[in-house]
Amino acid sequence: MFSEKARVLIADDTLDHGFKIAGALKQRGIFAYTRKRDGDILYRSILRDRPEVVLTDLSMPNLDAIAVMNKLRSEKEFFPSFIVTIPVKNAFIEKQLVECGASYFFLKPVDPDAAASMIESILNNKRPNEEASLEVVVTEIIRRLGIPAHVKGYQYLRTAIVNTVDDVSLMDSITKQLYPEVAKQHSTTSTRVERAIRHAIEIAWTRGNSEELNELFGYSVNTADRKPTNSEFIALVSDRLRLDRGIYGSSGASLI
Repeated sequence: MFSEKARVLIADDTLDHGFKIAGALKQRGIFAYTRKRDGDILYRSILRDRPEVVLTDLSMPNLDAIAVMNKLRSEKEFFPSFIVTIPVKNAFIEKQLVECGASYFFLKPVDPDAAASMIESILNNKRPNEEASLEVVVTEIIRRLGIPAHVKGYQYLRTAIVNTVDDVSLMDSITKQLYPEVAKQHSTTSTRVERAIRHAIEIAWTRGNSEELNELFGYSVNTADRKPTNSEFIALVSDRLRLDRGIYGSSGASLI
């Protein structure tokens, strides 16, 4: 349960973005409010309301997010946790955000549930715990690959990848262990999990983001290439995440 004083400020008062994230937070019992996407307005609102978490775009009229954070740092009075959305990958900008004190950044467009999950984690722990942040990272990967959030396989695939990052032995028996575990978590059947994940991968492979697929799988992707099986896809993503997080052990999956 969150304190009544806990506040989340979203620097976007549009129905298709800020309100959706505020709604996702409300479902989690978290109070959120929106303000116009304007750096001056955001800065004044932070000093007046003292929110615990601020979600904002990098680019805003008058002051961008980096300028707002630097200004707050110079005041040495109050500094909330910042989550910043950025339009494209940019190592220089990401470095600046970290140096300015941002807790996390998302590539746009932002999935409301992923943003709400990260904000909830920050409110609970003041820093994202490993499990919550892993779920957010997996959500971002799936979204960037072009799998839409409304298909069932999106949720099942996310759960399967998170589970195999935590326990690589699940890949040894995907049918007898992994699918039943995912099915149990989502109150469905193993058969439905397998079919939905296969459908989600089909969408990614035929209609998804070829650049992201190329970066993840390490070679040029086109519709003529053999798409990975469920186990290959899950294993490759989870292996990548395990390496990125410094976790030893691999499923040994390969498409070559």
